[in-house]
Amino acid sequence: MDLFAFITHTIDSALGSSTLLLSLAIIICAFLLEDISCIIVGLLAADGIVSIPLAAVSLYIGIVLGDTVLYSLGAIARTHPRLAQYIDHDFTSSFRSWLDRRYALTIFSAHFVPGLRFTSYVASGFFRYPLSRYIPAAIAGGLLLGTALFSLSYWFGNATAEWLGPARWIIAAAFLLVFFFIGRRNLYEYRLVKQESDIDVDTRVR
Repeated sequence: MDLFAFITHTIDSALGSSTLLLSLAIIICAFLLEDISCIIVGLLAADGIVSIPLAAVSLYIGIVLGDTVLYSLGAIARTHPRLAQYIDHDFTSSFRSWLDRRYALTIFSAHFVPGLRFTSYVASGFFRYPLSRYIPAAIAGGLLLGTALFSLSYWFGNATAEWLGPARWIIAAAFLLVFFFIGRRNLYEYRLVKQESDIDVDTRVR
């Protein structure tokens, strides 16, 4: 929950400041943790603390910026001699084959599956997938997730303002915990699949 506290503190510190500073705070938070930021900003918008246009635009910019940076990290990583050897390597071949078969769907849905976004987006840059395929899928998924989480949080905030009060934040925190554990499970399952693929590769080589 340290991340939740960080996002809350960052946005809260910018409240009452200039519109530009508040927008920048939301962009940074969405860049770092899009799902948490969308939920928190949605609740703040429901309370009338943040205007809806400012919240939506800032969240979208932060999400798109995050997608761009992740792809760029992969593209930069492939230029490093020690990492470049893994572009066509047995260690990454199983994951690359899996990504090839369902690339558009994976990039689009990565925003909705905790733990998948970082891996697949960095891999897109590392394996140099065309931006013409990456950008539309990534942006569409990010905008859909941002809109959905913000809208649900805004509706939830309006519907429960009178009878839940501060307890809304506890519920939001619990919801984010669910995201966290789902992400951990997804990473665990991927590692299992990766280990099984590595064993198959070793068996074929021998």
